[in-house]
Amino acid sequence: MPDFYDRYESRAHGARETALFRELRALLKIARPRAPALRRQLKNVDVDALRARADLAAVPLVRKSDLRPAQMERPPFGGLVATRAPHLKRILVSPGPIFEPEGHGKDWWGAARALYAAGVRKGDVLLNTFSYHLTPGGHIMESGAHALGCAVIPAGPGNTEQQLEAIQYLQPTAYCGTPDFLKILLDKAAGAGVDAACIKRALVSGAALPASLRDELATRGVLAHQAYATADVGVIAYESRIDAGLVVNEGIIVEIVRPGSGDPVAVGEVGEVVVTRINADYPLLRFATGDLSAFMSGQAPCGRTNLRLKGWLGRADQTTKIKGMFVHPSQVVEIGKRHPELGRLRLVVGREKEQDTMVLRAEGDGSAEALADTLQAITKLRGRVEFVARGSLPNDGRIIADERPVG
Repeated sequence: MPDFYDRYESRAHGARETALFRELRALLKIARPRAPALRRQLKNVDVDALRARADLAAVPLVRKSDLRPAQMERPPFGGLVATRAPHLKRILVSPGPIFEPEGHGKDWWGAARALYAAGVRKGDVLLNTFSYHLTPGGHIMESGAHALGCAVIPAGPGNTEQQLEAIQYLQPTAYCGTPDFLKILLDKAAGAGVDAACIKRALVSGAALPASLRDELATRGVLAHQAYATADVGVIAYESRIDAGLVVNEGIIVEIVRPGSGDPVAVGEVGEVVVTRINADYPLLRFATGDLSAFMSGQAPCGRTNLRLKGWLGRADQTTKIKGMFVHPSQVVEIGKRHPELGRLRLVVGREKEQDTMVLRAEGDGSAEALADTLQAITKLRGRVEFVARGSLPNDGRIIADERPVG
């Protein structure tokens, strides 16, 4: 018999759609008076008429790029949050800065299903290497682990020597974090003579998991599953079987729309991921993530009946996730402002030795060390600097070039 987190994962598609839109209508009627931006978004929209995905096309999109200007105009959340700030559990800060709320509900970010599908169970000890400092990542996974009944080691990223000590003495059975950092930990454990064989399962996110890295982790005894999550929504979709796509999480409505519009595309066609989150604290309605994906046809082989995504297929805009952190074109522009002696800049994102790389190409010359320091100060990530001849970078408007292989 299939092993599900609960009965909702195997319900008939029609029953799920009916329930989702019934819950959405009820939520919007309550949240609309409390969230001014949501009220504007629903202007001229009959909430009672929202009964199927086609009806959502009447609702304007909210883009991730809209959040910071809205929050600057109406702090702290731009009028999108229905719960007053003092009544939240946490107020988190992502690069931008963009402020995100966290409410008090159990598994508020929806991570428990993803962890369960990755094989994590009550009684497991989870090494959580997502950041706990300001950003939501660590809290997203911890809330799901607690909902399952797991103990959590709140490791965060870095501090590899201390993490190896924790692995040696605390014997975690599962891992959460980027796949790159898991490889780093396993490599350093092997070099230091630390037995890390206790880690059997991993839920990874925030960076690519190519087949070569997944296979290498498997040879070391770690079965790695992927989750697609954002700081705004939490877990959107997750793997239940390897190479079978990502199952859409319960409690959200995912659309795939044509980039630059809110029009849904056909199953199999690549478009922008748009998410509606049925959440009383933060009722995001038609939130355009900027990520590209496509729906897969048919049902997941595990028996879960929700829609499936092909996975992350790139960005609809130039905002790029590198080593689990978003880097925005505006940040590259800020680097140029701090170094006005330079011409055009282009941040090139690549992949070497199973890790994301960043190279800032700059027209002109100067101190590579100073420019690299500015790059790290603004993006919070380390990268190399290459000076090129003036006029050699294409005049095509591209500020960030993501050259990592897809898949």
